[in-house]
Amino acid sequence: LMVWLRRCTHYLFIVVVAVNSTLLTINAGDYIFYTDWAWTSYTVFSISQTLMLIVGATYYLTFTGVPGTATYYALIMTVYTWVAKAAWFSLGYSYDFIVTPIWLPSAMLLDLVYWATKKNKHSLILFGGVLVGMSLPLFNMVNLITVADPLETAFKYPRPTLPPYMTPIEPQVGKFYNSPVALGAGAGAVLACTFAALGCKLNTWTYRWMA
Repeated sequence: LMVWLRRCTHYLFIVVVAVNSTLLTINAGDYIFYTDWAWTSYTVFSISQTLMLIVGATYYLTFTGVPGTATYYALIMTVYTWVAKAAWFSLGYSYDFIVTPIWLPSAMLLDLVYWATKKNKHSLILFGGVLVGMSLPLFNMVNLITVADPLETAFKYPRPTLPPYMTPIEPQVGKFYNSPVALGAGAGAVLACTFAALGCKLNTWTYRWMA
Protein backbone atom coordinates (compact mmCIF):
# COMPACT_ATOMS: atom_id res chain seq x y z
CA LEU A 1 0.00 0.00 0.00
CA MET A 2 2.80 2.40 0.93
CA VAL A 3 4.53 1.81 -2.39
CA TRP A 4 1.25 2.43 -4.21
CA LEU A 5 0.61 5.66 -2.27
CA ARG A 6 4.15 6.82 -2.87
CA ARG A 7 3.89 6.22 -6.60
CA CYS A 8 0.52 7.98 -6.83
CA THR A 9 1.91 10.98 -4.94
CA HIS A 10 4.92 10.99 -7.25
CA TYR A 11 2.80 11.00 -10.40
CA LEU A 12 0.50 13.65 -8.93
CA PHE A 13 3.54 15.86 -8.24
CA ILE A 14 4.84 15.36 -11.77
CA VAL A 15 1.51 16.35 -13.30
CA VAL A 16 0.98 19.34 -10.99
CA VAL A 17 4.52 20.69 -11.35
CA ALA A 18 4.67 20.10 -15.10
CA VAL A 19 1.28 21.71 -15.73
CA ASN A 20 2.09 24.70 -13.56
CA SER A 21 5.52 25.03 -15.15
CA THR A 22 3.84 25.14 -18.53
CA LEU A 23 1.20 27.65 -17.44
CA LEU A 24 3.84 29.93 -15.95
CA THR A 25 6.08 29.75 -19.01
CA ILE A 26 3.43 29.79 -21.75
CA ASN A 27 3.59 33.59 -21.80
CA ALA A 28 7.38 33.65 -21.77
CA GLY A 29 7.41 34.72 -25.41
CA ASP A 30 5.10 37.63 -24.69
CA TYR A 31 7.93 40.10 -24.50
CA ILE A 32 7.57 40.37 -28.29
CA PHE A 33 4.23 42.11 -27.68
CA TYR A 34 5.58 44.56 -25.10
CA THR A 35 7.98 46.27 -27.47
CA ASP A 36 8.75 49.17 -25.13
CA TRP A 37 9.58 46.78 -22.29
CA ALA A 38 11.03 43.97 -24.40
CA TRP A 39 14.38 43.61 -22.63
CA THR A 40 12.88 43.89 -19.15
CA SER A 41 10.25 41.28 -19.99
CA TYR A 42 12.86 39.08 -21.66
CA THR A 43 15.01 39.02 -18.54
CA VAL A 44 12.12 38.37 -16.17
CA PHE A 45 10.64 35.64 -18.36
CA SER A 46 14.04 33.99 -18.78
CA ILE A 47 14.43 33.77 -15.02
CA SER A 48 10.88 32.45 -14.54
CA GLN A 49 11.46 29.75 -17.17
CA THR A 50 14.76 28.79 -15.56
CA LEU A 51 13.21 28.33 -12.13
CA MET A 52 10.12 26.49 -13.35
CA LEU A 53 12.21 24.11 -15.42
CA ILE A 54 14.78 23.29 -12.78
CA VAL A 55 12.44 22.66 -9.85
CA GLY A 56 10.39 20.10 -11.77
CA ALA A 57 13.33 18.55 -13.61
CA THR A 58 15.36 18.19 -10.41
CA TYR A 59 12.43 16.65 -8.59
CA TYR A 60 11.84 14.15 -11.36
CA LEU A 61 15.55 13.42 -11.77
CA THR A 62 16.25 12.78 -8.09
CA PHE A 63 13.04 10.79 -7.64
CA THR A 64 13.87 8.32 -10.39
CA GLY A 65 17.63 8.53 -9.90
CA VAL A 66 18.05 7.98 -13.64
CA PRO A 67 20.09 10.53 -15.66
CA GLY A 68 17.97 11.51 -18.63
CA THR A 69 14.70 12.08 -16.81
CA ALA A 70 15.35 15.83 -16.53
CA THR A 71 15.42 16.00 -20.32
CA TYR A 72 12.29 13.87 -20.41
CA TYR A 73 10.63 16.35 -18.05
CA ALA A 74 11.60 19.24 -20.34
CA LEU A 75 10.07 17.28 -23.20
CA ILE A 76 6.83 16.96 -21.21
CA MET A 77 6.81 20.74 -20.72
CA THR A 78 7.49 21.24 -24.42
CA VAL A 79 4.62 19.02 -25.51
CA TYR A 80 2.26 20.57 -22.96
CA THR A 81 3.19 23.98 -24.31
CA TRP A 82 2.59 22.95 -27.91
CA VAL A 83 -0.88 21.78 -26.91
CA ALA A 84 -1.61 24.97 -24.98
CA LYS A 85 -0.32 27.16 -27.82
CA ALA A 86 -2.55 25.30 -30.25
CA ALA A 87 -5.50 26.72 -28.32
CA TRP A 88 -4.02 30.21 -28.75
CA PHE A 89 -3.49 29.51 -32.44
CA SER A 90 -7.19 28.74 -32.82
CA LEU A 91 -7.87 32.24 -31.45
CA GLY A 92 -5.72 33.82 -34.16
CA TYR A 93 -2.36 34.18 -32.42
CA SER A 94 0.92 33.25 -34.06
CA TYR A 95 2.21 29.72 -33.54
CA ASP A 96 5.89 28.93 -33.57
CA PHE A 97 7.33 25.56 -32.62
CA ILE A 98 10.84 26.95 -32.34
CA VAL A 99 9.90 28.98 -29.29
CA THR A 100 9.52 26.13 -26.81
CA PRO A 101 12.26 23.48 -27.27
CA ILE A 102 14.79 25.85 -25.70
CA TRP A 103 14.26 24.05 -22.36
CA LEU A 104 15.73 20.81 -23.67
CA PRO A 105 19.44 21.74 -23.87
CA SER A 106 19.41 23.21 -20.35
CA ALA A 107 17.74 20.04 -19.03
CA MET A 108 20.39 17.99 -20.84
CA LEU A 109 23.07 19.89 -18.94
CA LEU A 110 21.27 19.04 -15.68
CA ASP A 111 21.26 15.35 -16.62
CA LEU A 112 24.93 15.55 -17.58
CA VAL A 113 25.89 17.00 -14.19
CA TYR A 114 23.91 14.32 -12.35
CA TRP A 115 25.59 11.58 -14.38
CA ALA A 116 29.09 13.08 -14.29
CA THR A 117 29.05 13.58 -10.50
CA LYS A 118 27.80 10.00 -9.90
CA LYS A 119 24.36 11.16 -8.70
CA ASN A 120 25.71 13.56 -6.07
CA LYS A 121 22.76 15.73 -5.04
CA HIS A 122 24.86 18.60 -3.71
CA SER A 123 26.84 18.78 -6.95
CA LEU A 124 23.56 18.61 -8.84
CA ILE A 125 22.20 21.58 -6.91
CA LEU A 126 25.34 23.69 -7.22
CA PHE A 127 26.71 22.83 -10.66
CA GLY A 128 23.40 21.92 -12.25
CA GLY A 129 21.74 25.06 -10.91
CA VAL A 130 24.50 27.30 -12.21
CA LEU A 131 24.56 25.64 -15.64
CA VAL A 132 20.80 25.77 -16.13
CA GLY A 133 20.58 29.32 -14.78
CA MET A 134 23.33 30.55 -17.08
CA SER A 135 22.36 28.59 -20.18
CA LEU A 136 18.61 29.12 -20.45
CA PRO A 137 18.67 32.91 -21.01
CA LEU A 138 21.23 32.24 -23.75
CA PHE A 139 19.05 29.61 -25.42
CA ASN A 140 16.05 31.87 -24.91
CA MET A 141 17.71 34.40 -27.20
CA VAL A 142 16.80 31.95 -29.98
CA ASN A 143 13.28 33.31 -29.52
CA LEU A 144 14.36 36.83 -30.43
CA ILE A 145 16.35 35.61 -33.40
CA THR A 146 13.72 33.30 -34.88
CA VAL A 147 10.31 34.78 -34.10
CA ALA A 148 8.67 37.35 -36.34
CA ASP A 149 9.61 41.00 -36.03
CA PRO A 150 8.20 42.27 -32.69
CA LEU A 151 6.59 45.39 -34.13
CA GLU A 152 5.08 43.48 -37.02
CA THR A 153 3.75 40.85 -34.63
CA ALA A 154 2.39 43.45 -32.22
CA PHE A 155 0.42 45.16 -34.99
CA LYS A 156 -0.70 41.91 -36.59
CA TYR A 157 -1.88 40.38 -33.31
CA PRO A 158 -2.84 43.38 -31.16
CA ARG A 159 -3.54 42.92 -27.48
CA PRO A 160 -7.07 44.04 -26.57
CA THR A 161 -5.88 45.22 -23.16
CA LEU A 162 -2.68 45.45 -21.18
CA PRO A 163 -2.55 44.69 -17.46
CA PRO A 164 -1.95 47.96 -15.56
CA TYR A 165 1.42 46.78 -14.24
CA MET A 166 2.65 46.16 -17.80
CA THR A 167 1.46 49.45 -19.25
CA PRO A 168 4.51 51.49 -20.31
CA ILE A 169 4.77 54.89 -18.63
CA GLU A 170 7.61 56.12 -20.80
CA PRO A 171 9.15 54.08 -23.59
CA GLN A 172 12.63 54.19 -22.08
CA VAL A 173 11.68 53.42 -18.49
CA GLY A 174 12.11 49.78 -17.55
CA LYS A 175 14.60 48.89 -20.26
CA PHE A 176 17.83 47.19 -19.33
CA TYR A 177 20.52 48.81 -21.43
CA ASN A 178 23.04 46.17 -20.47
CA SER A 179 22.74 42.67 -21.87
CA PRO A 180 19.47 41.03 -20.79
CA VAL A 181 21.11 37.64 -21.39
CA ALA A 182 23.90 38.41 -18.93
CA LEU A 183 21.46 39.84 -16.40
CA GLY A 184 19.11 36.87 -16.70
CA ALA A 185 22.00 34.41 -16.56
CA GLY A 186 23.51 36.06 -13.48
CA ALA A 187 20.28 36.14 -11.52
CA GLY A 188 19.24 32.73 -12.87
CA ALA A 189 22.50 31.07 -11.82
CA VAL A 190 21.96 32.16 -8.20
CA LEU A 191 18.24 31.48 -7.99
CA ALA A 192 18.33 28.18 -9.89
CA CYS A 193 20.53 26.61 -7.20
CA THR A 194 17.85 27.44 -4.62
CA PHE A 195 15.11 25.94 -6.77
CA ALA A 196 17.21 22.85 -7.52
CA ALA A 197 17.53 22.37 -3.77
CA LEU A 198 13.75 22.73 -3.50
CA GLY A 199 13.30 20.07 -6.18
CA CYS A 200 15.48 17.69 -4.15
CA LYS A 201 13.62 18.56 -0.96
CA LEU A 202 10.26 17.75 -2.54
CA ASN A 203 11.39 14.12 -2.62
CA THR A 204 12.16 14.14 1.08
CA TRP A 205 8.76 15.62 1.87
CA THR A 206 7.03 13.12 -0.39
CA TYR A 207 8.58 10.19 1.43
CA ARG A 208 7.85 11.70 4.85
CA TRP A 209 4.20 12.21 3.99
CA MET A 210 3.97 8.60 2.85
CA ALA A 211 5.92 7.12 5.76
